[in-house]
Amino acid sequence: MQEAIGWISSFILVLTIGKQVFKQWKEGSSENVSKWLFIGQLAASLGFTIYSWLVGNWVFVVTNAIMLVNALAGLFIVLHHRRRERREQGTKRQDEDAGGLTAERT
Repeated sequence: MQEAIGWISSFILVLTIGKQVFKQWKEGSSENVSKWLFIGQLAASLGFTIYSWLVGNWVFVVTNAIMLVNALAGLFIVLHHRRRERREQGTKRQDEDAGGLTAERT
């Protein structure tokens, strides 16, 4: 019974956090999401995975290993969105600059 409670709780946690990261990817935006959230999660999940393995708790080994992968995905998504936003801002500025030059010539 204890093991079942652990696995069910693990499933709920992974599903909940995974859904949030998927939503972030699907919406194409990481607005108001700090990359430090995922960096902290990476560090914590790595530590908890090692600790869980050392004490032989397989529910937490699996849960924290999945959370580690989730943190990597979340961090990748945030960095991807930020890179795209910077690129779009650069393109927008170039278009504005080009428009200003065109307007001055006419």
